[in-house]
Amino acid sequence: MLSLGRVESGDFMGEHRIYNFSAGPSVLPLPVLERARSEFLDFAGTGMGVMEISHRSAEFEAVLDAAEQGIRRLLDVPEGYRVLFLQGGGSLQFSMVPMNFLPGNRFADYVQTGTWSEKAVSEARKFGEVKVIFSTAESGYRTAPFQNELEISPDAAYIHYCSNETIHGVEFPYDLDGDGIPVVCDASSNILSKPIDVSRYSLIYAGAQKNIGPSGVALVIIREDLLDRVPEGRPSLLDYRLIAENRSMVNTPNTWGIYIIGLVCDWLAEQGGVAGIARTNDRKAALLYEVIDGSDGFYEGHAAREFRSRMNVTFRLPSKELEARFLEGCLDRGFSGLPGHRSVGGVRASIYNAFPIEGVERLVGYMREFRRLN
Repeated sequence: MLSLGRVESGDFMGEHRIYNFSAGPSVLPLPVLERARSEFLDFAGTGMGVMEISHRSAEFEAVLDAAEQGIRRLLDVPEGYRVLFLQGGGSLQFSMVPMNFLPGNRFADYVQTGTWSEKAVSEARKFGEVKVIFSTAESGYRTAPFQNELEISPDAAYIHYCSNETIHGVEFPYDLDGDGIPVVCDASSNILSKPIDVSRYSLIYAGAQKNIGPSGVALVIIREDLLDRVPEGRPSLLDYRLIAENRSMVNTPNTWGIYIIGLVCDWLAEQGGVAGIARTNDRKAALLYEVIDGSDGFYEGHAAREFRSRMNVTFRLPSKELEARFLEGCLDRGFSGLPGHRSVGGVRASIYNAFPIEGVERLVGYMREFRRLN
């Protein structure tokens, strides 16, 4: 049996809940979990759970419709875009994008602002030529470019960027403009956290396990005219056009994951949509950055202020020894998931949509106490 912490932080129908700061899989809204549990054995009067019903049944068609329409409403997806639910997570999209849209005689522009965009570059180079038109690797991935710093190639097949880098806590504060070149965005860790202008993008993809639903599903929003560029002969499960023609069901989809996405969309609508949740997210992030900025350097944020993530707050303490003691104290207080990514260390508080503001307030209180004592 897994131990998730030593201190009770909440109650879930008689069970202990903690404050889950994990970067993903991450916290899901409590009402969504309660609803899913209530329907786990009998969905919609079928006498079967969602994981048991046929993906070709009318009941699952309704589930798929609810998830798709929920995404469309929350993001105000314009006409002329398809909403797809794929498997393989966001990382498979690193390969699928160039496989479908990087022909042998063309190249693509990539913006590299962290580990995930770096991985996307590495995968794309297996399929064709990649030009990294902007990189912050040498400065330790602390910033992102402003729009006027990007020299986008006028004949690029597309330009790719990651709107929020979870490991380094760097977020673009704007929707990138491709100046006529198709824009592809990895929005895995900040999608649905704020309003975005979908019409600026040709393709948006996101792993579900941060703000959308459980792991094992990837959301893809793709402009229909881009589907015409897919070459013939792509593997069936990696062919965007074929997937779109079959409504994400070339093979059996992740039925449970899509069901949860629909419930998360309903929950977000009750929070005031993405505009409403953005205000909450801004307050949560401000609480943490205020205590970091007011610590006289005891807590040192990683990202430059103008590019700080609202989803992943990354910081360090004066020594590794203090970091270890700080993180041990977090466990004692029922906070989980705060160690930084294994590749960079430090501390990372991931405060996605479903993370309650009360948990941020408790962490802030502990940070102030820990600084006072150390």
